[in-house]
Amino acid sequence: MSAGLNAEDVPQNASARAVAVQGPPPTVAWFHCFAGIAGDMALGSLIDAGADFSELLAMLQRLPLGGWSLRAEPVLRAGIAATRAVVETTDDVVVRTHAHIVGLVEEARLPTRVTRRALDTFAVLAEVEGRLHRRPPEQVHFHEVGSHDAVIDVVGTAAALEILGVDEVCSSPVATGMGTIRSAHGFLPNPSPAVVGLLRGIPTWGRDLAVELTTPTGAAIVAALASSFGPLPPMRIDSTGFGAGSHDIDGLPNCTQVVVGESLVESHRHGQPVMLLETNLDDVTGEVLAHAVETLLSAGAYDAWITPVVMKKGRPGYTVSVLADPALSEALRAALQAETGSLGVRGVLHERWPALRMMDHVEVDGASVQVKVSPGRVKVEQRDAARVATRSGLPLRDVFYRAETVWRRREEDRGRPNGSPPSIPPEDPTPA
Repeated sequence: MSAGLNAEDVPQNASARAVAVQGPPPTVAWFHCFAGIAGDMALGSLIDAGADFSELLAMLQRLPLGGWSLRAEPVLRAGIAATRAVVETTDDVVVRTHAHIVGLVEEARLPTRVTRRALDTFAVLAEVEGRLHRRPPEQVHFHEVGSHDAVIDVVGTAAALEILGVDEVCSSPVATGMGTIRSAHGFLPNPSPAVVGLLRGIPTWGRDLAVELTTPTGAAIVAALASSFGPLPPMRIDSTGFGAGSHDIDGLPNCTQVVVGESLVESHRHGQPVMLLETNLDDVTGEVLAHAVETLLSAGAYDAWITPVVMKKGRPGYTVSVLADPALSEALRAALQAETGSLGVRGVLHERWPALRMMDHVEVDGASVQVKVSPGRVKVEQRDAARVATRSGLPLRDVFYRAETVWRRREEDRGRPNGSPPSIPPEDPTPA
């Protein structure tokens, strides 16, 4: 996330991230998805890494959700000691709306970071499912991912991260399988359309295995929570754990690994590495430029913009700039050249110091609206606000004001009049 992050951030890469620019080194959790990731595998890995099980259960029991139990089962996967998180249920209800799940999580009054991480995970799921089924996110009905075990896996993962004191989540590239899988909608390709949508912009690769290595719940966890993707980041390792899948796979440990430790990147001195890609153009139309920017953002760029310039021989032209995670630089360079027809792209590695920010959701006129909370301000996502304004007939300015007001009043009801952790300015009807 750049300092100039806009409302069109790629949602599955931009949720539940908080990067502190000063203070003690953050605690980092790196998920190694060499055999994919599922909700129970993520939760199991964190339990295996030392998240206190009784404290985890105490948090989960705050959910207004009955008919479930959770146990941590020690197992071996291809000779590796791992923990399998097993959720057993006595309730047959497996279909819930996104709004229903938001209500469950908010009613539990969990620690702020647990609530936000869980809600952001379900939010990216709702957005992707909404695109797949051509429905607004708030009207999405979750099938498998709305069941008791999926809710426990997602909220449990958020709770386990909090118990371990994790400030930042990172991930390796995510492995997927091939073939077909059975779902509530019948047979689907593997990886499923939801997994492919959730992994958009995220480094991924396929194994030649007819096994669902990565599930929608697992993909949503890394899409919503991970701030970067690549090899193990510089850290002083404190603990590691393996979360087991439900069965053995010949020749492959069916596990997700997590490594937890203190970051060795001094965030107050050294910023987050980012790649700036640029190309100069004097032979493309405005339509092509606009489409190129949208394509780059959809492919995972943190930000993309166009600057008018005067080129050689006095020709008017444009510089297209792209800010991205270095792990995505090759893919974005190719996309930039393909969309613009440029004969070359230059790049330079920079650093950035993003301010602390959290993503949250409020309801305005019966619709879910995303807000970005940072020190000194709360900012409503323009895309969500415009959708509500179009549907309700309200002026866009009024939707901004109502969303900000709802968020502040909810924080006051929770006993956090200034928000937690960011401080929020006095009410002001002017859109952020």
